Amino acid sequence: MEDVVITGMGCVTALGNSPEELWANLLAGKSGIKTIEHMDTTAYEVHFGGEVKSFDPSEYFNDRDQKRYSRNIQYAVYSAMHAVKDAGLDLESIDKTRAGVIVASGIGGMDIYYDGSVALGTKGPRRVSPFFIPMSITNMAAGEVSIRTGFMGPNFATTSACASSNHALILAADQIRLGRADVMLAGGAEESISPVALAGFANMHALSRRNDAPELASRPFDKGRDGFVIGEGAGIMVLESRSHAEKRGAKILATIAGSGMSGDAYHMSAPRADGEGVKLAIKMALASAGIDAQKVGYVNTHGTSTPLGDVAECNAIYNIFEGKVENLKINSTKSMIGHCLGAASAVEGIVTIKSLMDQKLHGTLNVVEQDPEIKLDVCANGAVDHKFEYAMSNSFGFGGHNSVVIFKKA
Repeated sequence: MEDVVITGMGCVTALGNSPEELWANLLAGKSGIKTIEHMDTTAYEVHFGGEVKSFDPSEYFNDRDQKRYSRNIQYAVYSAMHAVKDAGLDLESIDKTRAGVIVASGIGGMDIYYDGSVALGTKGPRRVSPFFIPMSITNMAAGEVSIRTGFMGPNFATTSACASSNHALILAADQIRLGRADVMLAGGAEESISPVALAGFANMHALSRRNDAPELASRPFDKGRDGFVIGEGAGIMVLESRSHAEKRGAKILATIAGSGMSGDAYHMSAPRADGEGVKLAIKMALASAGIDAQKVGYVNTHGTSTPLGDVAECNAIYNIFEGKVENLKINSTKSMIGHCLGAASAVEGIVTIKSLMDQKLHGTLNVVEQDPEIKLDVCANGAVDHKFEYAMSNSFGFGGHNSVVIFKKA
């Protein structure tokens, strides 16, 4: 079966709106977690997040459309079009019937949901915007990217909470391997810093409460972690069959070597303490890549900074490696940009590919005292040089959804 390769990437994040800017800031150990500015959080339990603050949608959206389209869609279109540019794809010459789009989101157009609900409650049903439905539904980001590019192949969204983007990448790669497409745009977008989402996550006590020190709040693997930090943004990649990429002389950034998906079958929000679902997904990914665990030199973890989740994931990794972890390093991108929910694994996949390309790993911020139950090198002391050929990107979602992608160095 033919290789699926990555040839272009685009992103919107709290630390930059290009893979290069994001990567430079991660290596420099900067944090994008700040006090939220675009909404008044006075009445909320949490006042900070990994907010996108320097995003200019005017490249693709006029003033009228900026008001109509959710930020979720705007982030997706921006990232997708920049990924197309990065890949050097000529939209006039490729066969658009053989090109598709899969854009994931965990919760879709939350700002549109909120505005529509407020209008309904305060002004009545006639004041709900006629754009409410098409602008809020989760699949519309993929639909709009398809409209902008003209891609007529497989086109849909994946929604599996925080595992959504990895599922999008896995299914996009499958479309190519099954012969249904030569090119796929895949990833995820999320605009989760909105009134209802912030209140909901805070009230279920999922979020860190470190309002006095936002940059110190996301602390995966640290003994003092107290919940995740909400983030937002998007990440989109161009996937191609190797033959298609080579025929047009594209630069290959990495290969999707393997993937795995599983369910915890356990709880709506808590992870299984024994990590069996996570281990199953990792085993599947290794088997599909045709490699032993020790071939993997780096794991970009789900690493959310929750008391239960970090230990369960790290113990699962340790067990899969049978304790032979001398050459393995892990980190958590969420320590610097927060948890982008449905977009998380797409952004983190981009970071994983940049790590493979440069043979460097960014550090994990705020690991002051590593949890003694975590027996892995978490890159606590900042960025490091590291030689490795295979890297794994983990992503797990509420509902027990587990998704794992293994990338191979080009």
